[in-house]
Amino acid sequence: MSDVIDQAIPQSPQEAFEPDPRPRARRRARGRVGKVGWPVYVFLILAVIISVFPLYYMFVIASVGASAVTSLPPRLYPGLNFFDIAAKVFDTVPFLQSLLNSVIVSLSIAVISAILCALAGFAFAKLTFPGRNVLFVIVLLTMTVPSQLSVIPQYLIISWLDWVDSLQAIIVPGLASAFGIFWMRQHMATTLNDELMQAARIDGANSWQIFWRIGFPVVRPAVFVLGLINFTAVWNDFMWPFIVLKSPELFTVQIALKQLQANRTIDLALTMGGSFMATLPLLIVFFFVGRRMVAGIMDGAFKG
Repeated sequence: MSDVIDQAIPQSPQEAFEPDPRPRARRRARGRVGKVGWPVYVFLILAVIISVFPLYYMFVIASVGASAVTSLPPRLYPGLNFFDIAAKVFDTVPFLQSLLNSVIVSLSIAVISAILCALAGFAFAKLTFPGRNVLFVIVLLTMTVPSQLSVIPQYLIISWLDWVDSLQAIIVPGLASAFGIFWMRQHMATTLNDELMQAARIDGANSWQIFWRIGFPVVRPAVFVLGLINFTAVWNDFMWPFIVLKSPELFTVQIALKQLQANRTIDLALTMGGSFMATLPLLIVFFFVGRRMVAGIMDGAFKG
């Protein structure tokens, strides 16, 4: 007992007034961990330049003309013809209508698919029913099947429903995905507390109320990220809309871009101008919601 007391009491007046060096050492250690050196910034700047340069060069070709492709040395600064090229794009294909169709299709799939996948993820993660694990394994196995193999049976179903050449032929098949179910199941399993669910059931809440009032608000960042991923994937999809859409007024933006290349000779300035304008909506979306997307991904990375 006396040894413990002797260790707790300072041995000298100097020790009594000397601050504990451990907090200062911890602060220095945190500073070393959080400090980022200049090579990291150089690497990030180079990565940004490499990522953005194709889009910038697309704008250069669209504003200068096809001659920018073959000019030596390469033309690296934009010209003054972009608005003329854009007007030609609008005259060649119904580009605004195609943009609107893509917004309708992408937004519908993004919102509805995120909610349905969240429901399925909640069921697989927190509800007990016969065959739950077997069904989840089957869902995961569908991720190993290339999407091209499902085109023929999917087209036969759409044709049987008489949905060919309609927007629902694109929207309905994309309302659920194996990746989305897996994503939401993992988030539900790691973030939703079982004791909280039991307390809600004692208060008389059913499974739907538990999901909508407790589970969904908890995983809302993950739902937002999933919706944004789906929006981007559907916006850039070409193969399935190209198969089922026949009328120009129903074309999505990717099919409209294909119509710009329908001739034997491809006008590169026209194609690059349309591609640049088709990319702008995605850039605007990521500009406003990119921070929330990163926050949602990081929120899932540090759970569990």
